[in-house]
Amino acid sequence: MTTRALALLGRGPVPVETPIARADDAGLTRGDGIFETVHVRYGKPWQLDEHLARMAGSARTLGIALPPAGELAALIDDVLVDAVEDAEVAVKIVCTRGPDTGQAEPPTVFATMFDVSPAQLRGRREGVSVVSISLGVPADARNTAPWLLGGAKTLSYAVNMAALRHAASVGADDAILVSTEGEVLEAPTATVVWAADGALRTVPVDTGILAGTTASFLLERAGELGLRAEHARVRVDELAAADEVWLCSSVRGAARVTTLDGKPLGERGFTEGVQRILGFPL
Repeated sequence: MTTRALALLGRGPVPVETPIARADDAGLTRGDGIFETVHVRYGKPWQLDEHLARMAGSARTLGIALPPAGELAALIDDVLVDAVEDAEVAVKIVCTRGPDTGQAEPPTVFATMFDVSPAQLRGRREGVSVVSISLGVPADARNTAPWLLGGAKTLSYAVNMAALRHAASVGADDAILVSTEGEVLEAPTATVVWAADGALRTVPVDTGILAGTTASFLLERAGELGLRAEHARVRVDELAAADEVWLCSSVRGAARVTTLDGKPLGERGFTEGVQRILGFPL
């Protein structure tokens, strides 16, 4: 991922090589911070209010002093100043706890703009192969243990990236994280959505997953696919029997899961409608 533009809170656009944090920033030394990634179409952020609301929720969970939404929206405008001609790009907005000095310090806040990766574009067009791997916790563990930061989008993404590297090592494009009981949770960087029994479904947030903004947008419009919207728990073997399965995220949109653990999944013609509803460039 190549950073094309950088903006700092209170300073606006700066050269991409500008230093953005002190060496003792807790976001660097402890992964103690939060972020959101927003899809942008012709210079206009998609679902910006939803992303900023989710970021505020993550900040409350971690006890981080997130600046007001208006300041964050202005920061995103700053980093997108030259993006109006781009069919699509993405913006990541980051807020760390700030310098780890033992004293109350202001957070470090910045935004970057970058191109959508070829792998994400390919997954959107062609689908993805997926393997299921254990997260090592029961499905209800994070809901009853707030220190596990369930539902917060934090900078502590080492486990997520390791999951993706494992998937690549066994020849898959992505992974689905499952609980110790075999319940589907989420993908490392996406929400799992599936169609089955006349319903468009995703996993409930009481399992500690991140609430997916793209998945929510899609479920609100399930009727356009002739389906009802449901939140439901599902085991991996049940997911494998679904009519269709997608990994949904803000930048990739919806990528149809073509194989799960090496076995082909169903294709019942819903993907075209899903892509139409989301309106992502193909």
